[in-house]
Formats: sequence, structure tokens, C-alpha cells
Amino acid sequence: MRKQIKQMLILQDQMNTKVHPEWRQQHFKWYRAIWLESAELMDHHGWKWWKKQTPNISQIKLEVVDIWHFGLSLLLQQYTQVNDIVDKIQMTFNQKKKSDKKILDCVELFASEVLAFQNFPLNEYYDLMLSIPMTFDELYRDYIAKNVLNFFRQEHGYQLGTYKKNWNGREDNEHLVELMYQFSHDSGTFYSDVYEALEQRYSEV
Repeated sequence: MRKQIKQMLILQDQMNTKVHPEWRQQHFKWYRAIWLESAELMDHHGWKWWKKQTPNISQIKLEVVDIWHFGLSLLLQQYTQVNDIVDKIQMTFNQKKKSDKKILDCVELFASEVLAFQNFPLNEYYDLMLSIPMTFDELYRDYIAKNVLNFFRQEHGYQLGTYKKNWNGREDNEHLVELMYQFSHDSGTFYSDVYEALEQRYSEV
């Protein structure tokens, strides 16, 4: 687990650096991105009692991963030593817990902590994962895949406004979910395999 956590922290630092070389000095509002991603998660789950809605679990998990990106960024800005972050995360994820809470209740508790303290509450985040349920291995796999998509977006004009997020009427997130399951995340080529698959799909549409 330590190796996987450290790899995610390294990738997140690289992603943030691509967006802005001096991202740590910019004091971006990571907490704001976190609670807004939480709202998107609720939309993928469905909360409108006046209409039929079916939870989209794959997209819910991707929103959990999006939150993780911003959470890692906040932790990287708070701590000077990466190993301190690794210890903190590992201690949280090693807790032997079970959840009987509903997903929406966990999202709201998590988001309320984020807004109240402008921080990344790891315990509440872990509770949210358990409520789905979502394992650490799934988080790692999906994080790597979404990191690929984030780099892909940046390299295809995301900041310039020229990138097309909808491909033939479907969001790129949906294409990512479809493509990433074609490859083993345990292989040494998972990152490049997913990137090349995205490149091919994007060029086709």
C-alpha cells in the first residue's frame, strides 16, 4: 500500500505542476473543488425523490477518485514530507471498519467537514468509500486511469478551451471507464495503454 500511495502522490504533483509550475504557491481552493465534486457524486447517485433514478456506480467511483485528486493536492500543500502523508493515509486505510451508512449520508457528512474546516477529512472519506463499497485497490486503479485522462485533457487543449469533453454525445469520463477495463492495472504498461486507447478513441470521434 505504501508504494501505491507514494506513486499516486508523485503523479498528483506532476499533474499539478503541469497545470501550474508553482502550484504550491498559488494556494488554490482545493476544498472548494472537493465539495463541488461531492455534489456531482450525489447527482450520479440520484437524490430526487420525485423521479426514478438509478445510481451509476462506475461514475460514483470516478467522482470519489476526482475528490481524491484534490485531497492529495491539499495534503501535498500542507505537508513538507511525503512520507508523513503516506503514514497518515495508510493509517486511515488500515482501519478495520464496516459501514452500514447510506452513500448520500456519507457524502453529506464528508462535505460538511470539508466546508467547516476547509480540509480533507480522511476518516470521513474512507467511510464514504466503504458505503459504496469501494476498495483501496479500486481507488488506486481508477486514480491511475483518471490521472491519464487529466494529462490527456491538458495535452489536448483543456486550459486553452479547445479540448472537446463530449465525444459523440458522451463525456470523456464514460469513455475512460469503458476503455480502462480492457487493460490490467497490475501491468507495467497500464498508464500508456490507457493513454493510447484514449488517443485513438478521441481521434476517431
